[in-house]
Amino acid sequence: MKFSSQTLRTFTTLHTWVGLVAGFGLFVAFYAGALTLFHHDLPLWQTPGAATALPAGLDDAQYLLEDVLATHPEARRHVGMTFPGTEHPQPLAYWQADDGSWRYAWPGQIAGSPAPPQTGLAELVNELHYSLGLPVAGIYVMGIVSLLYGMALLSGLVIHLPRLFGDLFALRPGGNLKQLWQDAHNVIGVLSLPFHLMFAVTGALLCLVFVQMALLNPLIYDGKALQAVPTAMDTAPVRDASGIPAPPGSLRVLHARALEVARAQGVANFEPAYLKLANGGDANATIEITGEASGTLGPLGAVALDVASGDLLASQLPGQRDANHATLSAVYALHFGEFGNGVVVWLYFLLGLGGAFLFYSGNLLWIESRRKRRQPQQPRAGVNMARATVGVCIGLCVAISIAFVTALVLERLAPSAVDHGIRWACFGSWAACALWAALRRPAQAARELLWAAAISTALVPVLHGALNGDWLWRAAARGQWPLFWIDAIALAMAFGFARLAVASQRRARNGDPNSVWAN
Repeated sequence: MKFSSQTLRTFTTLHTWVGLVAGFGLFVAFYAGALTLFHHDLPLWQTPGAATALPAGLDDAQYLLEDVLATHPEARRHVGMTFPGTEHPQPLAYWQADDGSWRYAWPGQIAGSPAPPQTGLAELVNELHYSLGLPVAGIYVMGIVSLLYGMALLSGLVIHLPRLFGDLFALRPGGNLKQLWQDAHNVIGVLSLPFHLMFAVTGALLCLVFVQMALLNPLIYDGKALQAVPTAMDTAPVRDASGIPAPPGSLRVLHARALEVARAQGVANFEPAYLKLANGGDANATIEITGEASGTLGPLGAVALDVASGDLLASQLPGQRDANHATLSAVYALHFGEFGNGVVVWLYFLLGLGGAFLFYSGNLLWIESRRKRRQPQQPRAGVNMARATVGVCIGLCVAISIAFVTALVLERLAPSAVDHGIRWACFGSWAACALWAALRRPAQAARELLWAAAISTALVPVLHGALNGDWLWRAAARGQWPLFWIDAIALAMAFGFARLAVASQRRARNGDPNSVWAN
């Protein structure tokens, strides 16, 4: 397939500028997204002794639910709770207070905490992934970035399509460093293109779902989109409270009933994970039990029951869902790798890091393409882009590692301050790295921040072992593989940052002196 030179120039310009505009946000989303794959393991890693604590049972969950309903009348409207299991050893109840804020309770703490226990680190990484850490509007910004991301992918495909197979595996190491970076950028982009297109589409859908509903409201929902949301998103039908008091129901019985319904519909491996109770303590109470069934794309499914009688009200199980629930479940599973086995998780992890490299290398190539090869003074635009790339991208790597280290230290010194402390540590160190990069020459800042990333990331497994006793070899010997892999990945990444720092120093010393990357 051939395109005219004018067409290729147009798409090259589009690819370049869309990539630059969205590239910083995409680096943050992909680097944090790779770590988000360990979202369920981070609370166990963060909390001393959590991995060895015995999980609670359904009776403990029952006591917690009854205490919450008795202590917090506002929770009777709607309350959610996790079932105790491997991902959540202790049940956690959550509901909205009268002022609209969320409250959390767990065994031994039913007063209604404004934050769940030991989840701050996982939530911080997830927040960076889906909203770039920006309050309120961040998720919509990320949705727009996802749309730009799709444009960059399609324009990049048009650029490389004429010579796709010739350059696909062409990695040409040697004296031409720019050519090597260009080859690596092209190979990673082309080989992972199907996954990146999927990430772009699902990311835009997840971030802009309510914007889409608002736009379609007058056309499809006749101005009643808010009334349609519960039916579209939930499984249990909406019922008004009867005003007749009733027991809250037996979780053991309802749990068994949900398993029975799932088996009757051909889902034998359904495992309940959490519940949503509406009109708790009322004769019209309903419960929606959501869980996972392996072996399907979109493993999440739900069973809605009448609390008093246990009768089936509705179900949205794999293979038995309506189009909306099937689509939402598939989109979520595809985006976060919530399907298949552990191989999928590792594949997504590598794709996340590869995507971060893709956007980082794209900025480097833009800088290199504007380099003045016959004069030491480089264009201001190239210098500023180099400083921004180093400060934002490498600075993020430093900031997340410092947040991990801060979480370990504060869990020992001031557990109640962990959530606020890690946020200050993360965003404060990120801002400091950006300022450092703005004040230093790009080559110096890159080398220094890469060493900072290597040291702070190496401290993650070292402090985890020193403070909690969970050294890598002990975690492996006890079969605590989530703890082992988080620390092992940190060590591997610390080694990678150190190698990049050495390479940066070598480039600054021995490379072309007419460059922003020279000393």
